[in-house]
Amino acid sequence: MASFTLESRLGGAIGGKTAAALERAFGMTTVGELLAHYPRRYARRGELTPISSLPVGEAVTIVAEVRRVNERRMKNRSGSILEVVISDGHGDLSLTFFNQTWRVKDLRPGRRGIFAGKVGEYRGAKQLAHPDYELFADEETARITAEANANLPIPIYPATSTVASWQLQKIVDLVLDGLGEVPEPLPDELRARHALRPAREAIERIHRPATFDEIEPARATLRMQEAFVLQAALLQQRAFVRAMSATKRRPGPLLERFDATLPFPRTPDQISVGDEIERDLQGDWPMNRLVQGEVGSGKTLVALRAMLQVAQDGGQSALIAPTEVLAAQHLRSIARMLGPQLAPELMPTLLTGQLSAAERRKAALRVASGQARIVVGTHALLSESTTFADLGLVVVDEQHRFGVDQRESLRAKGSSPHALVLTATPIPRTVAMTVFGDLDVSTIRTMPAGRAGIETFVAPLGERPGWFGRVWERIAEEVGQGRQAFVVCAAIDAEALTKDDTADEPVADAAGEAPRTRWGVVQVADLLSRHPSFESIRVEILHGKMPSDEKDAVMQAFARGDVDVLVATTVVEVGVDVPNASTMAILEADRFGVSQLHQLRGRVGRGGVPGLCLLVTEAAAGSPARARVEAVASTLDGFALAEVDLELRGEGDVLGDAQSGARSSLRLLRVVKDADIIAEARIAAEHVLADDPALDRHPGLAAALERNVGMAERAALAKN
Repeated sequence: MASFTLESRLGGAIGGKTAAALERAFGMTTVGELLAHYPRRYARRGELTPISSLPVGEAVTIVAEVRRVNERRMKNRSGSILEVVISDGHGDLSLTFFNQTWRVKDLRPGRRGIFAGKVGEYRGAKQLAHPDYELFADEETARITAEANANLPIPIYPATSTVASWQLQKIVDLVLDGLGEVPEPLPDELRARHALRPAREAIERIHRPATFDEIEPARATLRMQEAFVLQAALLQQRAFVRAMSATKRRPGPLLERFDATLPFPRTPDQISVGDEIERDLQGDWPMNRLVQGEVGSGKTLVALRAMLQVAQDGGQSALIAPTEVLAAQHLRSIARMLGPQLAPELMPTLLTGQLSAAERRKAALRVASGQARIVVGTHALLSESTTFADLGLVVVDEQHRFGVDQRESLRAKGSSPHALVLTATPIPRTVAMTVFGDLDVSTIRTMPAGRAGIETFVAPLGERPGWFGRVWERIAEEVGQGRQAFVVCAAIDAEALTKDDTADEPVADAAGEAPRTRWGVVQVADLLSRHPSFESIRVEILHGKMPSDEKDAVMQAFARGDVDVLVATTVVEVGVDVPNASTMAILEADRFGVSQLHQLRGRVGRGGVPGLCLLVTEAAAGSPARARVEAVASTLDGFALAEVDLELRGEGDVLGDAQSGARSSLRLLRVVKDADIIAEARIAAEHVLADDPALDRHPGLAAALERNVGMAERAALAKN
């Protein structure tokens, strides 16, 4: 008789000691979390894994046969080594055990089993030291059951050094034996249309299939469940936002005066996205909109028009930027666009942590009194001492740089303020439906006229080391024509391994480790100070650890044309606008992600001068690192690159605070491959919630939401 449900605590189902081990290893605490830990593949009892292709340094689980066993005494110390050779018929692998003679009784030639451990190398041969293993039944039983078991799939689970795959299999078996009915999260009509299995059967079949044919139908069912529950959670969150009341912000003379002074016509996309925002700000609930567009497509203009609409009746807008350089740049850009008539009226004010105490007090007073109707800042906007008179709009620039807690801190300073999220990192449609499924998404694709464009080339130093010198000559030639250049480095000081606080984490290579940085800002500045072609070229450095006033002074000098070459970290990634900058060299480009390279490249070619981007790399041809760099060089289409980036980086934790990287909360669903499933699940979830918002007639979905979208995920969604 069934004794527990998916909500049951693991301790009650499998015992406290085993439950504690699973919580330590995988963070799972309930039966449902254990059963959502699906096998990553399945082996056959007769299957022999190709040992020759096992990667050194990785934990592996293989099916193999014992060939030879040899025990010998150690030469320089007491004790013995047991060496066991296992084989797949094409390659051999050594297992070594220290002082464990008793294993000879089990590990006899001819025995087959599952072996798990980390692949090491000794004298050129691959080996597993002290591996875990489970042998198949003894020969007599094996002969009797050979026919029955020949095609029985063996589930291979994601495991750790403390919990092996077959231990998980035994624990799952125990739990499945005691599991009761599982409520159906999917509507009957959706299940029937796709011939999906009942929920209880799908769980059973994915963990202990009787044949290989049973696995894919179970996966398809669980994949659709995952998509459906996720979309229902996001749509519920959207409904929660729309249940709030917001102050209507209507356009007026401020916006009309601004539009009349614009020196250029708005692009069709800027107009259509602006119209969407204008309608949102007059709605009954708070706007919750994401605007995505390429670097230079006019997102700041669109956001500023929204700020003017809010300012019309005295409301304030706060724009939070990830770096002080970018915040200062935004303020100057906004003041310039507002012009001499509107700027004094709206008093755009900068608030950052690096302001002097007197400047900060003055700025905070303007904000608290409502005198400053546009406020631009960094994390300083989040401090308890910063208060607003009437915060009506929160604009988050480059939202991936902020945790949801930080964004929520800012929104909490107003009464249900409208929210506008800007990103220059284009988001694939399926990610927009998953990570940002509770936001309305607008896209600016058309670029302003008059851009000269950018050419991008890879400088592969591994094959052509002489090209390193040519990079510097090419920059000197551009400067000789009166233009300016950026040199971007992955670190401040490569020898001291000082990273910039605005940089992404270094991208790891195939072995899981990022190669050591050779060129930091310090090293490049030193090289150029001695380079004969740079004798009369004015070079300055810029990085995130410099004092704020110093950073600002360097950036303004570069913008004025008083600096020819700026050697910087990724502090220049977003928002830096110098139309005369024609060239960018990105050193060790393979250390950056696809979207970051695309963002950096967007700093050149912004005026009438053609842009040139040189991606300097020592990554080997054919390596994943080189593929990343070549993908960026092959296209200027940020939306195409976003798809590539997604494939390379993983979807991220779709529910919850983390939104990038390979650690994904998605189990079977993949947002690129399963785009059609996600789209269909969204439509189905919309129908269910429209018909039954409280889910009174869909208890299975309500239970799944309660289980999978806990307090932490709900809080994170609410903050998005």
